[in-house]
Amino acid sequence: MTEDVTGLLLRWSDGQEGARERLMRLVYGELKKIAARHLRGERADHTLQPTALVHEAYQKLIDQHRVRWQNRAHFYAVAARLMRRVLVDHARRRLAQRRGAGAEKVSLDDEDVAGTLPEADVIALDDALVELATFDADQARIVELRYFAGLTAEEAAEALGISRATLMREWAVARAWLHRRLSA
Repeated sequence: MTEDVTGLLLRWSDGQEGARERLMRLVYGELKKIAARHLRGERADHTLQPTALVHEAYQKLIDQHRVRWQNRAHFYAVAARLMRRVLVDHARRRLAQRRGAGAEKVSLDDEDVAGTLPEADVIALDDALVELATFDADQARIVELRYFAGLTAEEAAEALGISRATLMREWAVARAWLHRRLSA
């Protein structure tokens, strides 16, 4: 399946008609899994469901005309980042409507990813990742790939062009920093 997704991504990047639609049919199930992972720690009455989150992210994804897709991992990382943006925007709108009331929660404890992070609101997590990226963009990218895109250590290391051992060291440091930042 990796070659099929990568091939369709390259054809989409080259402007081949119909490639985007075939790609979306192929990856829709995985996008729903990523969306469900994003929503897992949200409150039970959250207005966005995985399907709606996928559709909102899809609308942003199809506007990515200047992206030269590298591979499957790159695509899922971009999709996860867009889902994160949708959730953050949704939380900010909701917070503005409630005039500063409590923010939406997202769990950073994912059984697919080694180690744990504290539960944090989605806005605080976004702010922390933006801050982390100011002094270590690679660690912020690793968090996006591992947690938000749900990539394995091997897939994330491949996407970043680093060894698995380097990725795991940086992942541990990033988790510890986020834990301290979000627990403060």
